[in-house]
Amino acid sequence: MADSKNIIALFNYGGGMRGLIPAYFMAKIEDATGLRMTDMVDIFTGPSTGAILNAGLNVPHADDPSRPKYRARHMVKFYEREGINIFPPDRFREFRALIHDFNNRTMKINQLNTLFRKGHYDPAYLGKALKALYGDTRLSDSIKSLVIPVYNIDGEQLEVVEEAGETGDTPVHTQNNFIDRGGHAVWLKNMRLQLRKRPSPDVSLYDAILASTAAPTYFPCHHFEVGYQDERGTREFSGIDGSIFDNPCVSYHGAIRQHVPEDHKLKMIMLGTGHTLRSIKKEDWNNFGGLGVVDPVNDLPLINILFHASETALMESFGEEMGDDLYVFNKSMVLDIQKPNSPSTAIDDASPDNLARLKIFFEEMMEENKSQFDEVCHVLADNRDRKEEVKAEEKAESRNIFSFFTRKRL
Repeated sequence: MADSKNIIALFNYGGGMRGLIPAYFMAKIEDATGLRMTDMVDIFTGPSTGAILNAGLNVPHADDPSRPKYRARHMVKFYEREGINIFPPDRFREFRALIHDFNNRTMKINQLNTLFRKGHYDPAYLGKALKALYGDTRLSDSIKSLVIPVYNIDGEQLEVVEEAGETGDTPVHTQNNFIDRGGHAVWLKNMRLQLRKRPSPDVSLYDAILASTAAPTYFPCHHFEVGYQDERGTREFSGIDGSIFDNPCVSYHGAIRQHVPEDHKLKMIMLGTGHTLRSIKKEDWNNFGGLGVVDPVNDLPLINILFHASETALMESFGEEMGDDLYVFNKSMVLDIQKPNSPSTAIDDASPDNLARLKIFFEEMMEENKSQFDEVCHVLADNRDRKEEVKAEEKAESRNIFSFFTRKRL
């Protein structure tokens, strides 16, 4: 029997409109191999804009639920078409947020709350785009294993119970009460691996993705229900961007590794949206003050640090553990920020000019990683071929067994 004991996980990073970069990568992979991503990848994971991509590629076709409705190039078109509606030009958004914060601290005028919408983009446009993309597809319908990270800010729905296996929430709530009713990470998972399969929670892709993309200061949290097939029953979550806690290292340890049997090898592909964490001089940091560390004018330094801190702490040991089974496609956006064709690091720049710059950024990254790209295409195609061989052998074995018993009866 062919060796089919490789499991390939794909991690797509968050980054708003910069999701075009991994979308371009996957479209290039599909063109090079002649296959769909769901033919080759076993587990799709990643937060925010990465979750949009992962879920989109896993929507089943109405005529054949075993095949995907969309190719990666359709996801490229999704960003190009919907980006300007999701992030309409709004030079006063940050100003409205400032007025809202000032009102909260001083005047408490209700009319201002309505007028300034707290500085958020209107989530109706994002919701409309996601509804058109996913329709009524449920998480349990995904073609391959799909992991959607969401951070639930409201712990009032939690019940502290004795530890009893995997709960789907992280951390596990135990008798010792070390975690009670605070916010917590949630992995919404449909694991289609034949081994160690768990029941998928009942939630629509629309709700799961709208929550995972609710980036702080850009969109309000998304409140939704999730049905579990155990004692938890129906839970309510108020979800914000999964990037709050998720990165490839956390995804591996928190959501994937427990589903990979010891006799299987995990290979992981990471498609980045550009490194955007800037270095900060001590004088600048000390001058920011209490509000300056979260001011968009200063590029939200504290928020950016918190988004990236755990990955910087874990990546070295994670890379050593994965060794040659880890493939990373990413590069800095801030080192060459002054170059004429450099794209914006902002997640909400959907201007035609920036979309063109993001494509140039992708092409540069491709050129710098050509040999690794070719290797990944080979690994992905080989993974699909090996599993097809196993399926064929299993069918042949089943036919032989059926033929044997038929002859016995005769």
